[in-house]
Amino acid sequence: MNFREIGEKIEIFALDVIHRRRVDSLARVCSVLFFGMSRLFRGIVQMRNDLYQRRLLRHRVLGCLVVSIGNITVGGTGKTPVTEIFARTLAAKGRRVAILSRGYRSKSKPLRQKILDTLFRTRHQESPPRVVSEGQGQVLLGSDMAGDEPYMLARNVPNAVVLVDKDRVKAGRYAIRRYGCDTLILDDGFQYRHLKPKINILLVDATNPFSNHHLLPLGLLREPIKNVRRADYIFLTKSDGSPRLRLLKSFLRRHNPRAEIIECTHRPKYLRDLRTGEQLPLEHIRGRKVAAISGIAVPESFEAFLEKLGASIVYRERFADHHRYHEEEISAFLERAREAGADLALTTEKDAVRFPTNGEPDPSILYLRVEIDILSGQENFDQCISRICFG
Repeated sequence: MNFREIGEKIEIFALDVIHRRRVDSLARVCSVLFFGMSRLFRGIVQMRNDLYQRRLLRHRVLGCLVVSIGNITVGGTGKTPVTEIFARTLAAKGRRVAILSRGYRSKSKPLRQKILDTLFRTRHQESPPRVVSEGQGQVLLGSDMAGDEPYMLARNVPNAVVLVDKDRVKAGRYAIRRYGCDTLILDDGFQYRHLKPKINILLVDATNPFSNHHLLPLGLLREPIKNVRRADYIFLTKSDGSPRLRLLKSFLRRHNPRAEIIECTHRPKYLRDLRTGEQLPLEHIRGRKVAAISGIAVPESFEAFLEKLGASIVYRERFADHHRYHEEEISAFLERAREAGADLALTTEKDAVRFPTNGEPDPSILYLRVEIDILSGQENFDQCISRICFG
């Protein structure tokens, strides 16, 4: 078992404790420890935010448009489709767009390459970011080196530059200098305070806005809820237009009365065969027995899509978020799916890019393509894009 697998097991255990799926003695002990760690983490995060607020820690400004898209919780808000639609819309309006990502759970450079970079880099020379796409329609790195989300963005927005680096100030400078970019989109940028955005967009999952209201590791919050006040726009993702959203909007407006609140939802668009690339209509799974496999933050939302489309899930497997699959896992899953009577196997687009590429995918594996749609506040959304492009 490698370090990544150990980390995934710890993550799954922690989520079971957070969501109270485990109530044994070990879980109770860990809850007490997590509570203390959560309070400590809260203090550290708030102190950091206060230092930026008082300008004791300085923001960097790069002299171009910077749009931050992020969330206040860990995973599951549907950030990638929102980043994608912003990048695609801005590029269509004539902006030269670069998406800057930290490349969460991407592979690090080999040790040999790190040594060579250190030896042959001059004192004042920075190592360049990883270039996933130069905006010319070609994806230059695989999902293992780029990270699954940057890889997806590079593939789905071919005219946007996509760069991966933990130092997004450095990546932004590189995008401006090398590719002449005039618009930078910070993917998962709400907590990245070092680079000052002009537009700060916060995503909130309407189905589970703030989990249990605790910070990590006892809850899913990355920082205290009051910090939604930094947002210029708040997107309520996974909205269903129900009246109960009024309570959530009222709560958010108490913390941030100036932000525009826009309801949006993620809608399935089509299915695609992993092996052939063939696009299939959503009706293809209606009335069929299917098996579902996913490694995302909220697998329930993916499985709910399948059931709403008329599929009957007879077998499912769930892995940790960003899990990278092995051939043996896929083969075992398919075998168990057949034993359960499944006609088809389905996964998410984000999972599909983490499937092994050295083997030939089974022709019965399809992935579900999901895109963002606006339910309310269309005028606000258009205003936001116009302000970014022409303000």
